Amino acid sequence: MLNRRQMIQHTAFTAAAMTTPGLFAEELTQTARQTEGPFYPNKLPLDTDNDLLIINNSITPAVGNVTHLTGRILSVSGEPIRNAIVEIWQVDNNGIYIHTEAPNRGKLDGNFQGFGRFLTNSKGEYYFRTIKPVQYGPRTSHIHLAVKQGSKRMLTTQIYTKGDARNKRDRILNSISDAKFREMLIVEYKPLAGSRTGELAANFDVVIGATPEDQKQDEGRNGPRRRRPARRR
Repeated sequence: MLNRRQMIQHTAFTAAAMTTPGLFAEELTQTARQTEGPFYPNKLPLDTDNDLLIINNSITPAVGNVTHLTGRILSVSGEPIRNAIVEIWQVDNNGIYIHTEAPNRGKLDGNFQGFGRFLTNSKGEYYFRTIKPVQYGPRTSHIHLAVKQGSKRMLTTQIYTKGDARNKRDRILNSISDAKFREMLIVEYKPLAGSRTGELAANFDVVIGATPEDQKQDEGRNGPRRRRPARRR
């Protein structure tokens, strides 16, 4: 399992470097904050690693368009933020969150983790293997992302999909009045170089200030958990 993950991560980072432009944080503009929303998991899954397609040692992957999401977490001075916890959560391919009170829970894809965590490396890089987000309810397609250091939430935002027609009328996205800041939250999902199964690569770099937000509501949430090697049989 570890070798498989290392191979996936290496491939994704290489593809992202080849298919995405330079840092959008060139001018050190802070990433816009967005609401956490009502469906941050109230009960975390047993598996909270950075591969949302496979739960624990299951061999059945989640349904959806496989996406390798990469990026860097930077300070306003351009320095990489190392050892930061990056969290993402999103709906499955049926448009359902893993939150126990989410609508249509009966149609939930039981193979989709729905939530993941990753600890940034010395370059501030993070990586997730997930699915391309889909629309649900009145919302446009998006992935929630949060950055933490220790118990302090440094940033909460959302990643939107380039070309989604609902972007123009999404209430949360358009709560940002400045078009420049809105565009910084919109990413393009490009074909993953060398993939024979239509996998995608997306890159979302983040610039955050030094002032924590959401600290009170975030206290008590646990840190990232490393995946255990598969048991030998």
